[in-house]
Amino acid sequence: RRRYGSDHTFSVPILMMCALAGLMPWNEVPRLPFESACIPQSWYRLARMPVVSYALPALIAIGQVIHHHRPTGNPVTRLLRWLGRKRSLRVLERIQPSSGGYLEAAPLTSFVVMSLAAMRQSRRETPNESPADRVIARGVEFLVNSVRADGSWPIDTNLSIWVTTLSVNALAAAGDLDSLDRRDELLAWLLDQQTKDVHPYTGAAAGAWGWSHLPGSVPDCDDTPGAVLAAVRLERWIAQSWNWGMARNWILGLQNRDAGFPTFCRGWGKLPFDRSGTDLTAHAIRALWALGSSPHGHFDELYGETVQRAFGYLARQQRPDGSWLPLWFGNQHAPDDINPVYGTARVLAAYRDLNRADTDEARRGVAFLLGVQNPDGGWGGAKGTPSSVEETALAVEILLDLAPPEARAPVERGVEYLVRRVEDGSFTDPAPIGFYFAKLWYFEKLYPIIFTVAALGRAVRRLA
Repeated sequence: RRRYGSDHTFSVPILMMCALAGLMPWNEVPRLPFESACIPQSWYRLARMPVVSYALPALIAIGQVIHHHRPTGNPVTRLLRWLGRKRSLRVLERIQPSSGGYLEAAPLTSFVVMSLAAMRQSRRETPNESPADRVIARGVEFLVNSVRADGSWPIDTNLSIWVTTLSVNALAAAGDLDSLDRRDELLAWLLDQQTKDVHPYTGAAAGAWGWSHLPGSVPDCDDTPGAVLAAVRLERWIAQSWNWGMARNWILGLQNRDAGFPTFCRGWGKLPFDRSGTDLTAHAIRALWALGSSPHGHFDELYGETVQRAFGYLARQQRPDGSWLPLWFGNQHAPDDINPVYGTARVLAAYRDLNRADTDEARRGVAFLLGVQNPDGGWGGAKGTPSSVEETALAVEILLDLAPPEARAPVERGVEYLVRRVEDGSFTDPAPIGFYFAKLWYFEKLYPIIFTVAALGRAVRRLA
């Protein structure tokens, strides 16, 4: 409870597992209002859910197993939950992807399966063709299919769209996109991943991208801007039309009242991972600018107002030391697991792309990055943390564009750090900079390679 606070997304599943194992009584496990899943999907953001928007399966399944073992004494609430049990299970079945894996993730899918299975066992029921049994069967199939050879499971199974667009955009940053073979096939594949219908899970409109081509992926405001930027850059070489208007409208429609952009759903905002994020907002700005500047679009008044408000949000979120904090990335060596180097580098890219490098916010952000460089020439997630390839490459890439002439020496030391890592082969060693759910970390083996390509390619162009 001290670690997760009011966010029940992960604290309740952990406590639920302890209760199932007999390690603690059920009255220590907070109740979850699973009956809330029965209201119209468009009302979810008004219901003040105790879990984040993407944790709806956990709300339903875990909420039900808690209610089964610890029914509420309030007769009205008890009636509502009795009435909502079967209907919410139908919702759970409806939003389960064809692969069986919610979010294509073993943790969330496991929580759902063990909750439903525990209720079935407690009631001494035999498997039948109920929604709960079908969810269990498909969930188990997903878990069996996703286990690794050593018997472990990854936190996430597939980031195909995310790492593809990162790779394309890295080659573009390096000025080497024309060396990419089969660009037409790549663009066709990427555009085919654009959602065509309202998403059954979050209710997201059509026209966006998730992190994976697999069915459990959910459209979001990091992968969609990344896909837009990649598509625009690929289309400079390839004459192929695509539904840029849907992508534009999807991004525009996600802007929150605070003028920032959240990950999945507009207007939830109660819990940290549903709030606006500075890195997401900067990514959205860059994508909107790229769309408006492309042959298919024009930068109209709506674009201008949206972008201006978004920059206002970024200015308000800048910390006193000049940094910005990202939403989905962190560093375990930094206080409170923050990663201001990642966040600042990503936000500064929006100031660079829209020619705002001379603003006070941009200058302060650049000064922050220069001020937290390590003696070895690299960067960690924050001042005094160990250098990593990922964080060094991100800092170097943006500083090559925005650092003042008098700061050329520290930028060159950053380039030299990356060159050393390439020459000794350690540039492929990934660091766990990614957040997954609340406090689970992951690394992606392609991150250091992709970010290094972008940074050193940029260095060749800038320092030659």
